[in-house]
Amino acid sequence: MNKKALRRENLSKSTSKTRVIRVVPRPGAPTRGWLLVGAIRIPVALGRSGIHALKREGDGVTPAGIWHAREVRYRADHGVRPSTALPVRRTRPEDGWCDDPADGRYNRPVRLPFAASHEEMWRPDGLYDLVVVLDHNERPRKTRGGSAVFLHLARPGFEPTAGCVAFRRKDLRWLLARITPRTAIKVG
Repeated sequence: MNKKALRRENLSKSTSKTRVIRVVPRPGAPTRGWLLVGAIRIPVALGRSGIHALKREGDGVTPAGIWHAREVRYRADHGVRPSTALPVRRTRPEDGWCDDPADGRYNRPVRLPFAASHEEMWRPDGLYDLVVVLDHNERPRKTRGGSAVFLHLARPGFEPTAGCVAFRRKDLRWLLARITPRTAIKVG
């Protein structure tokens, strides 16, 4: 096969819908990792405590396991609607996510103002301008099992997250065009 045909074949493989992707830590750098899609390797930031099988609320761990994307949220004032097969919702200033284990809406979206502890989805730092909600600790939902574990945008320099997987904007948009609700996201 000549080089041109090989490039076309690789491009075709990289643009089709993806069934399995992997997130792995970089050797010697547990807060940084790679998203692996076939032969493609994309840099990501991980939780400040690295990847572990046991996730507890507030521990900074990116939970190991197999997760699926449930929906995408985006700020329309900071970018166009992403191209994806996933359900998409616009983020609004009153959107939040409950992270209070004592509340019945723990690890669920909430409307602000909200008295219990929560994440604000409309963030001034832009990290949640593009967010993929994962099914981590969804069914069954365990108290203190971890909340708001997302794929989202990275801080400059790929600083560690509170337990999410963070991407450059262009890489997350690229990934969104290739995954579906059936794509298995293997972390660890």
